[in-house]
Amino acid sequence: MKPGPLMLDLVGTTLMPDERKLIQHPNVGGLIFFARNFESKAQLMDLVSEIKALRPSLLLAVDQEGGRVQRLQEGFTKIPPMQAFGRFYEERPSEALELAKECAWLMAAEVLACGIDFSFAPVLDVDDEHCKVIANRAFSPKPESVAALGKAFIAGMREAGMASTGKHFPGHGNVEGDSHLELPVDPREFVEVMAHDGASFNALMPDGMDAVMPAHILFPKVDSQPVGFSSHWLKKVLRTQLGFQGVIFSDDLSMAGALGAGTYSQRAALALEAGCDMVLACNNREGALEVLSWLEANEPESSDRLSSMLANKTLSWSELECSERWLTVVPKLKVLSERYLASTINGKEKESL
Repeated sequence: MKPGPLMLDLVGTTLMPDERKLIQHPNVGGLIFFARNFESKAQLMDLVSEIKALRPSLLLAVDQEGGRVQRLQEGFTKIPPMQAFGRFYEERPSEALELAKECAWLMAAEVLACGIDFSFAPVLDVDDEHCKVIANRAFSPKPESVAALGKAFIAGMREAGMASTGKHFPGHGNVEGDSHLELPVDPREFVEVMAHDGASFNALMPDGMDAVMPAHILFPKVDSQPVGFSSHWLKKVLRTQLGFQGVIFSDDLSMAGALGAGTYSQRAALALEAGCDMVLACNNREGALEVLSWLEANEPESSDRLSSMLANKTLSWSELECSERWLTVVPKLKVLSERYLASTINGKEKESL
């Protein structure tokens, strides 16, 4: 059975009785894990095993970017913020690219070892400190650096057996607003957007980026709808002009940047009509159930693309921790993190890590 078009979340560290029924609904195609779902590797692996016994084809995802967005912490390697790789790239580009690839392999291998299919990564926004919700989550304020490091990161994920998701198309780095709290508006013309922010996405299309997550940002000089609800952006630009053939995930429909699209069911309808293959409704169970009711009534066709996000190989934790590759990269990432923190002047940024 193909995965359905809705990804939702769980309340806690165990599967509740109503959730056991919920995840078996044919229109539910994925689950995303948050920090509240994790207390240990053993607990997480038990939870994943229970889920897969009920629904083997369900896509299991997490945000394990690194830095301040790393949902799985204790027992997992601490991943530096992506900005650390960008700064290293300015000093020693070839070494930075190799370490970015190895970091991505390690991150993906650790996530896969728990039975989770993929992390929503890498961040391909072009930013440094301009956008408060992106900032050091981005590799660099230079499009060419983002593209080079993003390519290396995707290669490392692929070597581990994990599909990649570039986010947040066409780029979140030029706006100051946090789309979790508001709908950011970018006043630039299309050509300017694509020449700078969109350049990293465009550059990585030939390298087999598996999925894209659009931003909850409005570009009024391009289209009247925010990107994730815009068929112009998703069908005309991303699919036709850039030739992207992979999966399109909506960003979370619960974010404030999505509120202008209407009710949860209206948001889901707009996103799917615009070209998303799967919509995320997280941190609001009532909203997710509203989307599910709408899907039952309207029966949209499930996308054939979604199954490409399932893990295609994995190592066990015991195999991973004995591997020379894992043992080599862990201390290198620790050194990079320490160097990055030592070079950071802004105390507020230090606290966010």
